[in-house]
Amino acid sequence: MKAVIIGGGIGGLASALALSRAGWQVEVLEQAAEFSGVGAGLSLWQNGLRALDALGVGQAVRERSLLQGQAGVREAGGRWLARTGGTDLDRRYGPAAMVHRADLLEVLRAALPAGALRSGVAVSRVRSAGRVWHSAGEVKADLVVGADGIRSITRASAWPDAPVPRYAGYTAWRLITPPLPVRDTCETWGAGERFGYAPLPDGRVYAYATANAPAGAADGGLAGLRRRFGGWHDPIPELLEAAADGAVLHDDLYELPPLKSYAAGKVVLVGDAAHAMTPNLGQGAGQALEDAVVLAKTVEAGSGRAIRTGLEAYDRLRRPRTQMIVLRSHRIGAVGQWASPPAVTLRNAGLRMMPRSAFIRSLASVLDWTA
Repeated sequence: MKAVIIGGGIGGLASALALSRAGWQVEVLEQAAEFSGVGAGLSLWQNGLRALDALGVGQAVRERSLLQGQAGVREAGGRWLARTGGTDLDRRYGPAAMVHRADLLEVLRAALPAGALRSGVAVSRVRSAGRVWHSAGEVKADLVVGADGIRSITRASAWPDAPVPRYAGYTAWRLITPPLPVRDTCETWGAGERFGYAPLPDGRVYAYATANAPAGAADGGLAGLRRRFGGWHDPIPELLEAAADGAVLHDDLYELPPLKSYAAGKVVLVGDAAHAMTPNLGQGAGQALEDAVVLAKTVEAGSGRAIRTGLEAYDRLRRPRTQMIVLRSHRIGAVGQWASPPAVTLRNAGLRMMPRSAFIRSLASVLDWTA
């Protein structure tokens, strides 16, 4: 049985690996000229690490990751509002990890069968019967996996009435600095602005920032970030001073409204193509990895009827969970981006008063997932 996977990102490669391990012949179509490691750092919470274990690559990814230590939320002056990392969190769920996206992709690619990857192939149309048209011709498959991101051609083709992505109301920057002596992971909340950072295994530091802005607003680049965040607590000014010009990735943040189904005929959606979310819970990669594991477990390499039954089960298992996480991430981002002084004061006071145990318990519905 043949599966065609559209998109060579985390969700696509993980789906190809999961299906290959389940006995499928897989082909990954990626429109970029080559499979590369574009991107920055990403967090892998415990549920994502369990999914990687189910794919047989968990240890390989951990060897390229840094297990996260103390973490939390601060205000711009440096006072802690909440501490969320450390022993208590690890004891309840296990350690989380920080990894460069390129390293995760490299591990997934290396685990795939030879010849499974095809780059420079742009898909133009998909039909629910399993036919795919692309720049090198067309192909018919027993299963088509749309892993082609928030602007998914697969979704637009097979779900023509699906809602379009909506702007979250704020924009984001990501960058990686040269090695610096930063040990803790932190996110700092201001008024309509946030800044976060986390160390990577090689000593470099992944940093990101958000700010309320209209969609498509002009980007001030690194100089703009230094003006905006240069007066915040250490080590934020040092991180921005160490960053190189041209190293900043800037994107407006979008999320996908709920779909009525993730499966149509022989076509199924995974990752951002199904449930693109804001990054406030650090679950984008984790949910794509979960998708891949569940898809392979529900789809048998058998008759067409078995595949359809499996896709129905995949939809039933994945849609409620991922849409719950999309909503939670949206709500956290909305609160984090509050800009009025009274709202910021109220928010910060509430965070300081929240017991750590209550926060840890609140993560159970996200992190307790097992393969």
